[in-house]
Amino acid sequence: MRQTSSSRPGFTLVELLVVIAIIGVLVGLLLPAVQSAREAARRMSCSNNAKQIGLALHNYHSAFNNLPAMMGGSRGETNIGDSTRSNQLRLSYLVPLLPFIEQQPLWDQISNPMAVKTNGDPKNPPWPSMGPAPWRGDYRPWATDVSSFRCPSDPGVGSPALGRCNYANCMGDAVEYLDVGAYQWVTPNNFSTGNVEQINVSGRGMFVCREYKKFRDVVDGLSNTIMVGEILSDSGTRDIRTAPADGPGSGPLRDNPSWALDQGLIDPNRPLYWLPDTNLTTDQSTGGDGNWSSRARGFRWSDGCHQFTGFNTILPPNSETVSRTGNDNTWGIYPPSSQHPGGVHVVMGDGAVKFITDAIDAGDRRAKTVYKAAGNAGIASPYGVWGAMGTRASRETYDSTDL
Repeated sequence: MRQTSSSRPGFTLVELLVVIAIIGVLVGLLLPAVQSAREAARRMSCSNNAKQIGLALHNYHSAFNNLPAMMGGSRGETNIGDSTRSNQLRLSYLVPLLPFIEQQPLWDQISNPMAVKTNGDPKNPPWPSMGPAPWRGDYRPWATDVSSFRCPSDPGVGSPALGRCNYANCMGDAVEYLDVGAYQWVTPNNFSTGNVEQINVSGRGMFVCREYKKFRDVVDGLSNTIMVGEILSDSGTRDIRTAPADGPGSGPLRDNPSWALDQGLIDPNRPLYWLPDTNLTTDQSTGGDGNWSSRARGFRWSDGCHQFTGFNTILPPNSETVSRTGNDNTWGIYPPSSQHPGGVHVVMGDGAVKFITDAIDAGDRRAKTVYKAAGNAGIASPYGVWGAMGTRASRETYDSTDL
């Protein structure tokens, strides 16, 4: 009687190596798909955040019959220059939206006096209603991160920022006097007729500094006018989109928005980064209100200054940012930006969210901006379809196929 062996031959080394190689190839093929799916999910989440802010703006308008102000708030009647006693008329449009995005507890803290600092120490006298100046890191609400104001694709996190922000309001396609509006400073009796004349020419966007615009002011139609857009927050990498370059002053930058590019300040080998010797607003170690490294894009959701929560439709999305004078409380060239491949989300006046590509028609990027002394008041935007989307009452039309 024959005996049969129950043992089976094992895998050879060559067979194991072949299987491992096949698995490695499959993983290599699947990883990009997984990464792409993750970014698609983050992009959808970002779009939902933008939609929520658009709905909040509509609900706010229904409640108060106007949009919130860019650089609004209060300035107090006494101790006006004291950053602990008033918010210096610098609050962003996002602060009054808090009750409309399910942030009522945070709004209650801000809208009432608070007698405690961020570190838990008592504050005497208490912080005022509507808070102190938005650069005060010792005021707890300003240092609070709000998830609805953050894009999940943005890698920026933590200090030296206070509460980071990725959604800014649209200031239009001009810049002149948009940093102060009708008030030259925050001291009393400084309403300026000259400022009003300038703003009437250059304040072409949905939001104008220290003014309360209404939907009825949008002559071009809400579906044709941008209300909110994405911005990246800075990560300390000298990114041209998030660390603004020190500008040359009003005239050169106002007359040539591509000043930084023409000066050769951008690294030709890494076009999303400044050259190492380019002076940035974040370079100096100390400044009048603390660490200058905190003066970067998207670093204070509560601050209405353009560098933190504003953008213009002059240069196309993801272009370079430049501050007029290297400070954080002035106008500049501030395009929207994002980490999403190829473009940014914007919220139109009717609440619709659109994805605008970096390749959108942006006209002549070296054209003069619109301002009174240039004698070009009321002209069609020199910045193509992109500029037309940013203006509320220029009576320009464009087709959706241009986007």
